[in-house]
Amino acid sequence: MSTPSSADPLSRERSHLASSRAALRAMREDVESLDISDVTANWVNAEVLARQIDERIKALADLSDTPLFFGRLDYLHAVGAEQAEGAEGERFYIGRRHVHDADGDPMVIDWRAPVSQPFYRASKKAPMDIALRRRFGYTGGDLTAYEDEHLSDPAEAARTSKLLQQEIERPRVGPMRDIVATIQPEQDEIVRSGLGGTVCVQGGPGTGKTAVGLHRVAYLLYAHRERLARTGTLVIGPNRSFLHYIEQVLPALGELAVRQATVDDLVAHVEVRGADDAAAAVVKGDARMAEVLRRAVRSHVTMPTEPVVVVRGSRRWRVPAYELEGVVGELLDRDIRYGAARDALPQRIAHAVLVQMERSGEAPDDRVQDAVARNPAVKAAVKAIWPPVEPAKLVLRLLTDADFLALHAAGLLTEDEQKAILWAKPVRSVKSAKWSAADAVLIDEATDLVQRTHSLGHVVLDEAQDLSPMQYRAVGRRCTTGSATVLGDLAQGTTPWATRSWQEALGHLGKTDAVVEELTAGFRVPTDVITYASRLLPHIAPGLTPVASVRENPGFFEVREVCGAGEVVAACAELLRNEGSTGLIAADARIPALTEALAAAGLAHLAPGEETTRETRLTLVPASLAKGLEYDYVVLDEPRAVVDGEPDERTGLRRLYVALTRAVSGLIVTHAAPLPAEL
Repeated sequence: MSTPSSADPLSRERSHLASSRAALRAMREDVESLDISDVTANWVNAEVLARQIDERIKALADLSDTPLFFGRLDYLHAVGAEQAEGAEGERFYIGRRHVHDADGDPMVIDWRAPVSQPFYRASKKAPMDIALRRRFGYTGGDLTAYEDEHLSDPAEAARTSKLLQQEIERPRVGPMRDIVATIQPEQDEIVRSGLGGTVCVQGGPGTGKTAVGLHRVAYLLYAHRERLARTGTLVIGPNRSFLHYIEQVLPALGELAVRQATVDDLVAHVEVRGADDAAAAVVKGDARMAEVLRRAVRSHVTMPTEPVVVVRGSRRWRVPAYELEGVVGELLDRDIRYGAARDALPQRIAHAVLVQMERSGEAPDDRVQDAVARNPAVKAAVKAIWPPVEPAKLVLRLLTDADFLALHAAGLLTEDEQKAILWAKPVRSVKSAKWSAADAVLIDEATDLVQRTHSLGHVVLDEAQDLSPMQYRAVGRRCTTGSATVLGDLAQGTTPWATRSWQEALGHLGKTDAVVEELTAGFRVPTDVITYASRLLPHIAPGLTPVASVRENPGFFEVREVCGAGEVVAACAELLRNEGSTGLIAADARIPALTEALAAAGLAHLAPGEETTRETRLTLVPASLAKGLEYDYVVLDEPRAVVDGEPDERTGLRRLYVALTRAVSGLIVTHAAPLPAEL
């Protein structure tokens, strides 16, 4: 690639950055100037094409404070054109998206392209034909530094990249950002794994599992764009705050068409206005409920005892009860969806009539069969044999009719378990019922038993360790013909039904052949903080490998005994003197008192999910919402209260583990009550 001659390498690189930005602007202007008035056959095609052009324009946006490229590769030998997105030569700038000049020659190579892979994978031991890997340092959008690794030079010792460390440790203000400049070899291997297989990533705090999952989506959309454009992609997070926190990562990589949702969004067949106690929620979330529902749905089928008589003109055609019973039995044995079988039944009855017609010398065609299937006698028989089922009504009956539940839960649920999920008061209708989140999942299961759920091409499921077996099934239905990326940490499971093993969870998801990868290198949490938090691991997840921080900066860590909320607020004010964001994490029950204390001190704060700004950098976080979030500095208030706020000790200690590991640069633990013995 040609660059201006200059003795100063930094000036040359800045010149290339300016030229690349100009080329990106030209690419965007070319798309904006397209005239589609003469190339579309009708208004529908015009609308589709206009939307595609609009999405392309958005994808070509140049984010001024985001580096257009972050690295450079100098190959020892020429790279084939087919590998390099049309580029020829030995030097490639690696960035967030492809940029080419007016002649079509690449100025920036997409980080997902095969030729970019050595930027993440090459090493002294395996240089992958790379002579030089250059990393760039930025301040805002300005290129301010570079750092070289001569991978093919045996005289140069391997060393840790200072720019890489700085990028990892850079203060966080605002939503989560991409890690495209800092992806590590073990992360890159997961990111670039194929579309056909499901991958489960077990990763402790700060190992980058969420970012890996999002970057895998971006990679798959690059490598399989046409297929995934047809089948769709979905990112599932634990709550709205989390989704808001991660929502800018994919657009920054030029991917705008990925839907984001919570599990509750997926199963929103009814309005959730109620809540279950832990015992009821555990039973409703148990996989055995799937069989209870299947039995209840199929119980609506009644074996015929009367023949069906079809009158056509002067002829009467009789299908005897035993023949109808055979048809119904065959449909039940095929175990297809209830609704699909119900749709097939009138055609099967009509076929039996047509066989009789042919035997009598008539020559009926498909139109006659359709007419017979719509005959009032056939329709009446289908309604009696295979009546329609409304999923919400079915679940309501299971939860309010003890005899109906006992019939279909026999041998599956104990009497105590049945009592735990039965509603104490009768309910008049589906609309007046105070459904819980677990009830909505049951309705989703019943809905799928009646009518197949649409499957997507790829689903990313984050914070998966907190899902119940029935929630896993709900997600699995959305990717039966596609693949999934499952992300989580068994040590951070904070629900009574939290995942015990990934093999078990993947079985409920319907992906038993998934590959389980473990990330153990911590890039976010400082050494002293993760070492302290890891004291809890033997008590909450004995089999897991503790995270080993690769941060050179040990971080700031302190445990303080305090007398009241005033000293907690003072700790927040102290940390706010540093650059970056601060989170005050506390047990949910202590949030009102801390809100008052912050207001009394005149310290403005945000709620989780609200975007931090330069002016307001403090977020007050209930411990129940801390999962997946991160802050440069954290004040953790009263660890004992965090533990005591959960229904059992193990769940409480896991909640505490989550809260302890949200800090990127420093943590102050404040307590008036004694610390948990495990710490």
